[in-house]
Amino acid sequence: MSWSPTQYTQFENERNRPVLDLLSHISGPNVKTAADIGCGPGNSTQLLQAHFPQAEITGVDSSPEMIEAAHERLPGVRFEVADISDWQPSGKFDLILSNAALQWVPDHETLLPKLVSQLTPGGILAVQIPDNLEEPVHQVMRDIGAVGPWAHKLTGASERSAHRQTADWYYSVLQGLGAKVDVWRTTYFHPLEGAKAVVEWFKGTALRPYLLALEPDEQAEFLEWYEAAIAAAYPELPDGKMLLPFPRLFFVATL
Repeated sequence: MSWSPTQYTQFENERNRPVLDLLSHISGPNVKTAADIGCGPGNSTQLLQAHFPQAEITGVDSSPEMIEAAHERLPGVRFEVADISDWQPSGKFDLILSNAALQWVPDHETLLPKLVSQLTPGGILAVQIPDNLEEPVHQVMRDIGAVGPWAHKLTGASERSAHRQTADWYYSVLQGLGAKVDVWRTTYFHPLEGAKAVVEWFKGTALRPYLLALEPDEQAEFLEWYEAAIAAAYPELPDGKMLLPFPRLFFVATL
């Protein structure tokens, strides 16, 4: 699936907040090697580098477009194109960070033990996953995909980013792997410039499997339906903005 760094970074400040919160829960004076898996255009990698300036960092993403943008942002950092499921690093890491990426990767039962095995003794796996599948932004996306004239083209589109488990599942699995686990959930409230801004936000992420399956005229109609549904789902504030609730699940596992 292709990705647009330009579309994604429209809301970079908002997307950076959970990365900063995740990093604030990591104390690692001995972090000398770190990996940012699902690094996107390098915004999370840049924050990781600032937090651990002494560390040798590797950024990994399956999108060549995102890796190109990350290279331009951080020319001194090593980046590689690889699918997280198939990634085979040559060495182990003191820290593996993943921000808003693992929901695109299936089979977490297999993935988590693999990631933990790529940590050094005392290493840290730090992850943030959007936890918003039951929010209206996703509900109306699924509904429109299922009832519109494009329904036959969108079978399975909602499943592309649905690879998520519960907090107690992640806690239990990681504890079973010998890790000390810290898990929490935060809901951010982002004031955006109306329904159109909400659409632009999700055009960079969850809407992509839908839009890429459609012809340009169908994309335009789908987005019209979606924007109208968003406007109906979220009330306009007195200043004309719309408050977007965005729950996110975090966990930090330390060996």
